[in-house]
Amino acid sequence: MREIITLQLGQQSNYLGTHFWNTQESYFTYGADEESPINHDIHFRPGIGADGTETFMPRTVIYDLKGGFGTLRKINALYDIEEDAAPTGLWPSQPVVQRQPPIGASAYQESLDTGKPPPELTTNTVRYWSDFNRVFFHPRSLIQLSEYDLNSTILPFEKWHMGEELFASLDKEHDLLDRDLRPFAEEADQMQGIQIFTGIDDAWGGFAAKYLERLRDEYGKTPLWVFGVQEPLGGLPREKRLLKLTNKARSLTEFNSQASLVVPLALPEIPLPSTVQLDPSSSWHVSALLSAAVESTTLYTRLKTSDRVNSSNFGTMTDLLNVFGKQTIANLEMSLVETPKSHQNGTNGSSNGVTGRGEHVLSMYENGIDEESESGSQKGATSLDIDLSSPHDLNLDTSRGRHRRRHIFSQIQTDRKLEDPDETKNGVESHEQNLYGMRRRPKFHNYRSQVAFPIIDSFPKIFRDNNGNPLREHASVRTALATDSTVMDKVKALRSTVVRSIGLEDREMIGNDLAEIADGYKEGWSSGSDDDDDDE
Repeated sequence: MREIITLQLGQQSNYLGTHFWNTQESYFTYGADEESPINHDIHFRPGIGADGTETFMPRTVIYDLKGGFGTLRKINALYDIEEDAAPTGLWPSQPVVQRQPPIGASAYQESLDTGKPPPELTTNTVRYWSDFNRVFFHPRSLIQLSEYDLNSTILPFEKWHMGEELFASLDKEHDLLDRDLRPFAEEADQMQGIQIFTGIDDAWGGFAAKYLERLRDEYGKTPLWVFGVQEPLGGLPREKRLLKLTNKARSLTEFNSQASLVVPLALPEIPLPSTVQLDPSSSWHVSALLSAAVESTTLYTRLKTSDRVNSSNFGTMTDLLNVFGKQTIANLEMSLVETPKSHQNGTNGSSNGVTGRGEHVLSMYENGIDEESESGSQKGATSLDIDLSSPHDLNLDTSRGRHRRRHIFSQIQTDRKLEDPDETKNGVESHEQNLYGMRRRPKFHNYRSQVAFPIIDSFPKIFRDNNGNPLREHASVRTALATDSTVMDKVKALRSTVVRSIGLEDREMIGNDLAEIADGYKEGWSSGSDDDDDDE
């Protein structure tokens, strides 16, 4: 059934994951004459509730620190199990149990429980990711790590080695893979992959690195996709900023050797287009933007396969992106596209659109020849107006662009919007001929679907049309996931920024690993520049 298991590690990833699961829940149809284009068996698992009723819950394992789950409990309306009894030992007296006062449910959650119309969520009413959660999780999906408290000022969970050590101690005691993930894996008939949402700039990066190592040992050929979430760096003191970049460097070096694909995600520090208006201090807002991009890019891994061209899978997409076998890190971009009415310009069936900056975007089925001119340009490549790959956290010298053009090794472009069925069809197209008709490995792979991104009541009103009005039902989203030469620049800049702040025992190894990652993005092409010297 092409199942995908999702692993969520930490507060940042759980905000992202909650938006993801709410969107998946919105695809369910309940009328006899309605049919969803989504194959729900890929991300959801059947089960039997406490009262014998059938259940359908996410295939996910969610880790968070003590206090990170907010009002969410393992006990819910579908699985009314008893909580674990207090352990009994040799102490003869009755143990004294101290309980923290329970966190009050949000008005949004209370409305879902009672079936009343939910109030509109705001940045003030969303305190935890569970405050806007719309789905039930199996009790096995929720794993609280009580060794650290959320947002602790005494012992913050912020250094990479803390996560590494926490995983090692817990895995030694419980065998986390066997206890937490294996039950979901054994239910899968034909697992297509594991997607991991994790923080990469705090201790969760270390936790994820050790988890990935175990996953690779156990599921050697299974695609492992990592979406690495980073907190906005704006306003942080220099010491904190450097710590986060050092954590990121460690995470990327470890992930690169174990994961099939690594997609760093961060809110751009440059101004966003007018079609996106959000509060950068709100995890609810920031994760909503990231979720729209991630959900749109992976949409084609869960479409029904009644027509083969309508869907893909993690394995295929990994092979398309990792051209030389050394390009594990990919950049993700997105745009909101307001499609012009088909008859305004006298054309019919054009998929041209306008991005949030008012720029005209060519149809992904036009100018798509996989061909490089003598000047180094690549026709068919897409460059969108929201770059989520954190290019600005290192203050890269943009003047370098005058010396070296962005070289794309491979790019997966997606376009999802509601259109007239007579104008377009769901499908995928790869450009695989040069100007002389010779077949070559395609570089630009275009997926298109009429399944627009749904905007539901748990999603903040961050998307606007070109008139500044909030989008309320759906959004037309375009994404581009690419392995390209800018990864080399970013990794080199990261190396030069953090290498002196890493301990002597690890400095040489991490510095060499980052240099090796960067080298993987200049194989097979020449920049025509003298700026390629390694950083000292």
